[in-house]
Amino acid sequence: MGVFYFCTMLDFIIVGSGLAGLSFAEIALQNNCSICVVDNNAQNASYVAGGLYNPIILKRFTKAWQADIQLKLAPIFYRQLELKLNASFYFDLPVLRRFYSIEEQNNWFVSADKPELSKYLSGKLLGDVFKGIQAPFGYGQVNATGFVDVAVLIDSYRAYLNDLKSFLNETFMHHELQINADCVVYKNIKAKHIVFAEGFGMLQNPYFSDLPLVSSKGELLLIHAPELHVDCIVNAGIFILPVGNGYFKIGATYNWEDQTSMPTEDARKELSSQLDTIIDCDYTVVEQYAGIRPTVKDRRPLVGTHHTYKQLHLLNGLGTRGVLVGPAMAQALFNHLMNNEPLPDEINIHRFYKKQGIKI
Repeated sequence: MGVFYFCTMLDFIIVGSGLAGLSFAEIALQNNCSICVVDNNAQNASYVAGGLYNPIILKRFTKAWQADIQLKLAPIFYRQLELKLNASFYFDLPVLRRFYSIEEQNNWFVSADKPELSKYLSGKLLGDVFKGIQAPFGYGQVNATGFVDVAVLIDSYRAYLNDLKSFLNETFMHHELQINADCVVYKNIKAKHIVFAEGFGMLQNPYFSDLPLVSSKGELLLIHAPELHVDCIVNAGIFILPVGNGYFKIGATYNWEDQTSMPTEDARKELSSQLDTIIDCDYTVVEQYAGIRPTVKDRRPLVGTHHTYKQLHLLNGLGTRGVLVGPAMAQALFNHLMNNEPLPDEINIHRFYKKQGIKI
């Protein structure tokens, strides 16, 4: 990376280049701001994510939080990035919910008749349409869905930042951050603001570690199943995501106790056992991935400014819907910092400061 001298005042230092960090970096660059991104790729939740986006919570057939708003921004954001990076990572693909019973079919159709859900839930029942999957009760189709190949996106964006000489590939050392009245200084980099988008690493951040981030380990399998003929995303408790040439991602597990990013045999067995009840063809497990998801107890992101140091900001807690949530939360934080637009109370980290009795 190129050297930033003390005489150069950047707009932002951004710590982390997962979905949260790269979303904020890109929005800042689109608005002609100067940035430096610092990351050592230690937090890999974004990197190993399935990358699905879906406006519906399929356990309850309800609309996800702010799905309408997020769907207006996310597809445009990723398509523009594809053109900018000359890479392919954003894919429109239907999600089919595999029904378990007649009762579940009925619940689906009741939900599909609701005005707020009708544009997302198809009212047409699809039969047993895929070779290799047992679906005696058929499927319901969710619209406005797809996936982002997050690994390709992150690799492409880091290469782009490197070309801009705006990427520092190293571990961020919090104790080396100097906080001044009008700026922050990290090593020889001076900036008006610093945005921490560290994912699970936030728990090691001395400025924000008191916020209630919860870690949830997730694991995925990559399988090869040449006889499984599926050209869309199938949700059947686990998801089956086609990635081409007979390969599929299978996920995901949730583990609230294991804090390591190493794949486990228990998760492999759990996913394989579930998959065996769904498909009736042979497959080979090719790879297994694991990462720690940053989530929040109230299921809302952590966005906002430190209660004492007004140059320090947070963008975290995107959870399992990071692909959809990330661009919208990054835009909200940028608008707050640059245009003084208020953050919604439900995402503002001040909601937790107030509970702690901290005056804002």
